[in-house]
Amino acid sequence: MKYKLLFFIIFAFLNSCLDANNVKFQKDNIILDKFSNNGFALIYDELLFEQKIISKKINERDLIIFQKNLKRGTSVKITNPSNGKSTIAKVGKNAAYPKFNNSVISLRISNNLELDDEEPYILIEEIRENSTFLAKKSKTFEVEKKVAGKAPIESISINDLNDSPKKKFKKKKSKKFKYSIKIADFYFEKTAKLMINRVKTETNLNDVKMKIISKNKFRVYLGPYSNLKTLQKAYNVVDKLEFENIEILRNE
Repeated sequence: MKYKLLFFIIFAFLNSCLDANNVKFQKDNIILDKFSNNGFALIYDELLFEQKIISKKINERDLIIFQKNLKRGTSVKITNPSNGKSTIAKVGKNAAYPKFNNSVISLRISNNLELDDEEPYILIEEIRENSTFLAKKSKTFEVEKKVAGKAPIESISINDLNDSPKKKFKKKKSKKFKYSIKIADFYFEKTAKLMINRVKTETNLNDVKMKIISKNKFRVYLGPYSNLKTLQKAYNVVDKLEFENIEILRNE
């Protein structure tokens, strides 16, 4: 009985010490899986390297990306959500690039995915070592995604054989620009609300909100934003809080 009482007192004390301004958000409270990130890629160009916007080079024919959260040699699947096209690439050397961008990709990857170079929005997903399914070209993913819906994402890989980079191209925009900034998904509503208070306290951002995704999934996000300028401004502010994997989500 004494031990139970002591445990209760310690628990109550620790719980009372939680404060919105100094709470530490443990990984146990944040929903984490294998790495994935939605956001805007930076399509490699020699001028970006010459202007020192990107610190290292990428061959335009390589299926290589720079991604700051993944180790060199990691396999990733990159998807263009606008058309469903995907390709497989490897993470290259560590390189510096603008924090707003979730990666730097080669021209070949951009062309394979038919990205709009003015709005190169992509999904990056880490591929684990147990990949078993092999497709021959990225464009075949249109058919394969019916199979993918019944299999874990790590069981799919795509080997693109198109060797010839093409010029960048612009596509007509069919939807208005509307994106939100996902800070994190939490298991507990209380933790999500503490995060909201922290963001409001430590930044000048007041449009931070919570969305209930499921019974045990509470999303903290900013926005939505209707133009790139305000989106970048908000992202750069919240990025100073040094969260691990901020994402930019397209609002459908």
